[in-house]
Amino acid sequence: MPIVKTADSTELYVKDWGEGRPVVLIHGWPLNADSWEHQAMALTEAGFRVISYDRRGFGRSGQPFRGYDYDTMSDDLSSVISALDLRDVSVVGFSMGGGEVSRYMSRHGNARLRQAVLVSSIAPFMGKADDNPDGVDASVFQGMKDGIRADRPQFFQDFFTGFYGNGTEGGGVSDGMLHWTWSMAMMASPKATLDCVDAFGKTDLRPDMAAFEVPTLVIHGTGDEVVPIDVAGRQAAKMIDGAELKEYEGAPHGLTATHAEKLNADLVLFLKG
Repeated sequence: MPIVKTADSTELYVKDWGEGRPVVLIHGWPLNADSWEHQAMALTEAGFRVISYDRRGFGRSGQPFRGYDYDTMSDDLSSVISALDLRDVSVVGFSMGGGEVSRYMSRHGNARLRQAVLVSSIAPFMGKADDNPDGVDASVFQGMKDGIRADRPQFFQDFFTGFYGNGTEGGGVSDGMLHWTWSMAMMASPKATLDCVDAFGKTDLRPDMAAFEVPTLVIHGTGDEVVPIDVAGRQAAKMIDGAELKEYEGAPHGLTATHAEKLNADLVLFLKG
């Protein structure tokens, strides 16, 4: 697998599978590129070249002490696209990965892009504010950070049950999937894990929405308790000119696993369109 060096010489671990028109998959917090397993296989088999990479601080990538802000992380996405000389590329961001897609649009433009997809994305703005009254209160993000600092392994054991909606009608995954996801989280730098809570919880991406100038698909579960659809998916679809919104009834945050077949079919249909 190739290693891409960023502007500050951080090494990013990159998977590059298949042949065809390129699709870049950007993972969520606190995971890595492996979390795209269902989609990477399906898209490769559908005739796409699929590139996924571990965000700085996560998985097998370098773990610098700084750089966990969306300006830097979108620059990292640009480094991957440039290093592999990708053109006519579709970018797909899951959860906090939607932040890289959004900031890339405003910071690097659309010249190399063909399409964008936001899946369970945190964009445009998760934080509660006077002009975003339905957002998530700052105390929730602080509670997450406190839990991570106190007992990171146990925090994520608890977190992933809600992430996948275990115990709900629309969600639920196996114990094996829960353990595998937990093991990805444990590979991450604690510093990156903490700093990225601030990145996805506090970064206002609303100004970036106007920079989307390519066909965009927004997919979000109505049962998402991690990133509520009203403050994220539905708002993003309203703010991005011409965006298409697909709501998965009852689906939890981690629909890449719980609704893998449906998501794969929708991605292939959109990407081939």
